[in-house]
Amino acid sequence: MDNIKTTVKKINDCKREIELVIPPDEVMKEFDQAVKQFANRAKIKGFRPGKAPGHIVKQMYLPEIRESVVNSIAPKALNKELKERNLIPIGNPIINKLTLEEGQPLEMTAQFEVWPEFELPDYKNIPVKEKKASVTQKEIDQALEDLQQKSAEYTPVEGREVKDEDYVIAEIKGKDNRTNKLLPTEKVVILVGHPENEQALNENLKGLKQDEQAEFVVKYDKDHANKKLAGKEIAYLLKVLSIKEKIFPEMDDEFAKGLGKFSSFKDLKAEIKIQILAAKKDEIKGEMADDIIQTTSDRVSFDLPESVVEQEYLAIMKRFLSYQQSQSVKKEDVEKIKEEAKTKAQQKLKNHLILTKISEKEKIEIKAEDIEEEIKAIAKANNMPIAQAKAQINKEGHREEIEDRVRLKKTVDFLIKNAIIKK
Repeated sequence: MDNIKTTVKKINDCKREIELVIPPDEVMKEFDQAVKQFANRAKIKGFRPGKAPGHIVKQMYLPEIRESVVNSIAPKALNKELKERNLIPIGNPIINKLTLEEGQPLEMTAQFEVWPEFELPDYKNIPVKEKKASVTQKEIDQALEDLQQKSAEYTPVEGREVKDEDYVIAEIKGKDNRTNKLLPTEKVVILVGHPENEQALNENLKGLKQDEQAEFVVKYDKDHANKKLAGKEIAYLLKVLSIKEKIFPEMDDEFAKGLGKFSSFKDLKAEIKIQILAAKKDEIKGEMADDIIQTTSDRVSFDLPESVVEQEYLAIMKRFLSYQQSQSVKKEDVEKIKEEAKTKAQQKLKNHLILTKISEKEKIEIKAEDIEEEIKAIAKANNMPIAQAKAQINKEGHREEIEDRVRLKKTVDFLIKNAIIKK
């Protein structure tokens, strides 16, 4: 396809507009070809397939023929011109103007986004304050308590009253006081004293023994999360069927040995200290990296592709909303949350582009063992075998994403190594 007249306009750092004028002779080749194809397929009274005159075929199928010509010639011409001008669109170009008349040139205008071109600012020798990592005895004790909580067992008890942190199996019957309609009887498992329980439930459970009952009334707010109960007054009859109490293991050598890899309680405490210290060092490293990246980012300004910012913004909002499922958000806070999400999306994309360009300039390379370590970390975080993690990554096509993540991590390490650490 030759002799196409092309004009490219730069709207901003990331947006381009391309105008194409395809000569009439090129258009007519496609037009004639389309007419032949329709003539071969069309069933026209009085003519055998493929024998109808072209002018009759055009008269009957002109809209379809025009659409076929456009679908054939426009994408090929656009892709050819973009490739020749080394323009790589983000996503598909949007055609916002197209004119086609028989015997006339095909004229079209399309807009698309590209990644911005920018000069890297100084990113070496950035001053950053050194932070020291240390572990307190209180932190070690808290970690041990968490382990003890996770290792607790629930044992059936008889002859005593229900107290906080018991697991109770109870039968609950309810009645709507306004309509006298009975609610379905439920057998439920309740962790007594849990803050997400109805306050009246926690209060009425405590003090009961097995097979004892309590009656109480709950007036639900009209904005209650459970729409079936919202605005209603429900009378409940609660019966305790069984009680289990939480039994904590003794924090001794036997407890440590039961965890699998420790010969004594002292070894367990030493390992906990090592893990807390390592986590703190990683946190400090992350904070230092954030400071360096922010300083670098503040030194350069460029436009960002709106479509990619929008994708990142929507991803942030989706994550936020999934965390807020059980909580309501005030209307006056919605716009503020959206604005913060948009700013975060812009900053995240800008940082990514800067780090990517630094990695290219510094020729940051990744090795097979780097990928292997990243996959091991992913497998550990998701509590799955390494082989399963690899299979899932390959199946879902995330290998390139993993490589990109590792490359950016190594780029951050490079920036920290080349920073000026101020004590």
